Amino acid sequence: MAKSVLYVEDNFNNALLVKRIVQAEGHVFLNAIDGEEGWQLALDQMPDLIFVDLRLPGTIDGFSLMRRLKAESTLRNIPAIVLTAFGRGTVENQAREAGCDGFLHKPADIRQIRAVIRAHLGTVARHTQVASAKTYRSLNIPSNL
Repeated sequence: MAKSVLYVEDNFNNALLVKRIVQAEGHVFLNAIDGEEGWQLALDQMPDLIFVDLRLPGTIDGFSLMRRLKAESTLRNIPAIVLTAFGRGTVENQAREAGCDGFLHKPADIRQIRAVIRAHLGTVARHTQVASAKTYRSLNIPSNL
């Protein structure tokens, strides 16, 4: 059975990259463009994995969203991974203090994202792996991601 991955990200190209990886791995992709929508989608859909950008428009930024996710009893056990270009060092420590289960820096390597998905959602079927390898080669992703 396919699992779902929520990515809270307002940048279309970044969301598209993760969407293609998630779908190539055989899972369902959910996207929210701000923290408020991400919070509601997480509550409504109960995804199996959540990626969060730290810089989000609106009143709930990535740090606040992470704290909310980890404070909510129905969501706290869902792995939540920060995927952001927002700094290193202190920012990563702040994200971990907010409760994130992992931290990826943009531009994230496709293999890193895929590895996180597989680590948290399990191994995919062999035929999906072959299809996804073809998909990765055909991705036309801008070099600034």
